[in-house]
Amino acid sequence: MEHPRPDHVGPGQESVWDYPRPPSAERTGRHVLVEVGGRVVADTTRAIRVCETSHPPVFYVPRDDVADGVLEPAPGTSWCEWKGAATYWDVVVAGSRVRAAGWSYEQPSPGYEHLRGAIAFYPGRVDRATVDGEVVRAQPGDFYGGWITDEVVGPFKGGPTSLWW
Repeated sequence: MEHPRPDHVGPGQESVWDYPRPPSAERTGRHVLVEVGGRVVADTTRAIRVCETSHPPVFYVPRDDVADGVLEPAPGTSWCEWKGAATYWDVVVAGSRVRAAGWSYEQPSPGYEHLRGAIAFYPGRVDRATVDGEVVRAQPGDFYGGWITDEVVGPFKGGPTSLWW
């Protein structure tokens, strides 16, 4: 099945259909903030921005920039053909648990070693995620964790008709 026609790219925007496969994973100085239960659980200007064809970017936060004591291992794993085995994390704040709110690659595949231990948060599972102050919208679908901002256009993988893109 062919993928859909990419949306129009306006000034200052980029199309997810121009992203590479295998995905890129580059450090960025953008300000990434994640909040759960009224608490900032991640705050960094050292994130790694991962971009893959048809997906909004995902921002991985270095473990040192995640608040102490908010992460607890979650059950389950998954496999990325590029990055390797994913480990899932619950976020626990003030006794409330957000199940599988994030994931990491503890032993990433060659070429993605700089992702080791960094946490990617699902924007749809946390209370608020921002990039440079802009509130992020979640990528469609339960599995995907892309961060949609005004700078990226789709259509985005994750919706009900996108399984074979």
